[in-house]
Amino acid sequence: MSPQRRPNWKRRATEVAAAEADALISLPADVLDDILARVGLRDAVRTSALSRAWRHRWEALPSLDIHFPRLEEDEGAPKGLGAVDGILLRCPGRVRRFYVSLDVLHAGRLHDWLLVLSRWGVEILDLSFIDCFPALPSSVFSCSRLTSLGLFDCAIPPLPPGFQGFPQLRKFTLINVKLNGNGEYQLEEIIATSPSLEKLTLWDVDIPGEFAEWVVQAPNLRHLKICSDQDYGWNFAELPRLDSAVIDIWDYLGDHDFSKLLASFASITKLALYTFHSPVNPNAL
Repeated sequence: MSPQRRPNWKRRATEVAAAEADALISLPADVLDDILARVGLRDAVRTSALSRAWRHRWEALPSLDIHFPRLEEDEGAPKGLGAVDGILLRCPGRVRRFYVSLDVLHAGRLHDWLLVLSRWGVEILDLSFIDCFPALPSSVFSCSRLTSLGLFDCAIPPLPPGFQGFPQLRKFTLINVKLNGNGEYQLEEIIATSPSLEKLTLWDVDIPGEFAEWVVQAPNLRHLKICSDQDYGWNFAELPRLDSAVIDIWDYLGDHDFSKLLASFASITKLALYTFHSPVNPNAL
């Protein structure tokens, strides 16, 4: 008499899970898109292992949020960052948000990624760097549909010829970045050609060499934050919609028109001003 075969519970559980997954995929496409968007890109990609019907479903999402920040447990670049090439190659839809922390190895891929992102109309772009301070490729300025741009720990390239600005940009953040000589004019042009700008943060922005005075022209600006170890010639045009500002400039020039600066914020709701102001003639005190 042949021994009784024990049921393969593991196989049965797998079959049940696959059947449930196939039942789920029969939901309307917009419902599935919403589910996959909520679980995040990494888990959305993992659904390809559920069954044959799910294998390419995540690739049909109308838009993607590519999010690879550096986590505390990461040593070096975030886990999974090497998959970005494959994701951009396989997805015909647009990328809404691209938020990555890059090491020196992956920073070399950034130019190609930005070209693809610009064609797909990326809206939110946040780039930070790990243990390196690279020069960004000028293709960063080709992403003309941006609504938010954040650049951290890198060198900003000169504006390319024919730069048309960021007409939809509402949030612009620069933290620990370096510009080329005459970078103040570059900042002035970026801000002036971003008419929808509402929030501006300039934190530890380094402009080498001699600099001239320049003007922040942003008629729709609501929130302003500037933190710097020295005054790089900031001046402000009329900012009629400004609600709040934080100005933290340690080495404030003695011959700067301080009253003119305050007059720029005459109608503001909240102002925090931190500075070490040295008078031109200290003996006059």
